[in-house]
Amino acid sequence: MNCKVFMQPRQLIVKPPGQARGTASLVLRLASLAQDDPSNFRRNPERVVPGHGRGPSRGVAQFALAVLWVTLLSAAAPAPKIVLFLGDSLTAGYGLDPSQAFPALIQAKIDAKRWNIKVINAGQSGDTSAGGLSRLDWLLKNRVDILVLELGANDGLRGLPVEVTRKNLQAIIDRTRQRYPQVKVVITGMKVPPNMGRDYGTRFEAIFPALAKKNQGALIPFILEGVAGVRELNLPDGIHPTAEGHRVIAGNLWKILEPLISSLAPRA
Repeated sequence: MNCKVFMQPRQLIVKPPGQARGTASLVLRLASLAQDDPSNFRRNPERVVPGHGRGPSRGVAQFALAVLWVTLLSAAAPAPKIVLFLGDSLTAGYGLDPSQAFPALIQAKIDAKRWNIKVINAGQSGDTSAGGLSRLDWLLKNRVDILVLELGANDGLRGLPVEVTRKNLQAIIDRTRQRYPQVKVVITGMKVPPNMGRDYGTRFEAIFPALAKKNQGALIPFILEGVAGVRELNLPDGIHPTAEGHRVIAGNLWKILEPLISSLAPRA
């Protein structure tokens, strides 16, 4: 923060940056009046009228200066970088408290590093690649520095055409990069049950590494690695992870996300 301070007789002049200037000017005016003459303050709290009434000098000045510095520090605080998790029920933490879902666990790991990074959980149960694309513009109103794309599972379970899924996911990446060219992209892979057929399963699973390669993104080959098929790590539906399952997912994700986040993480 660049803040120029000049001392003149009976006056402190501070030139703060940007939006804090108006507030700082008012606060310093109060401090100056109090330092000049205690009688500058009437007891009427709604008005400051020179030459009337009596009031405390040092207390008012100290309070005014304290408010000023809080204002300046708040105005100068850097905005956090944003990690956007765009996904379906896995990201949303279906059946769990949001604090137990892997995006919140990633936030906890970030906080432990004292990095000025904020995680946004944009998971929505039942969402397809088309659904994610349809709500993307609203999500992009806020800056995105890292996009973690966890969509496609519901496309596969519904047997939607592989090419449609691929185009939707590519459109999400393209639109995000059009808005924020420096965004880093992480693609999370998914598999479909064997009853969807071998050919469909092979083509579906190939979507994710192909997207990562084309877009120079990081790839997590299978987001449910170490969780899928493990009974104690899944809810009774056998599909959605338990809280412990989400901890496993977060651990796998962190191996990929930590170096990406650390490369852009300003200290809090």
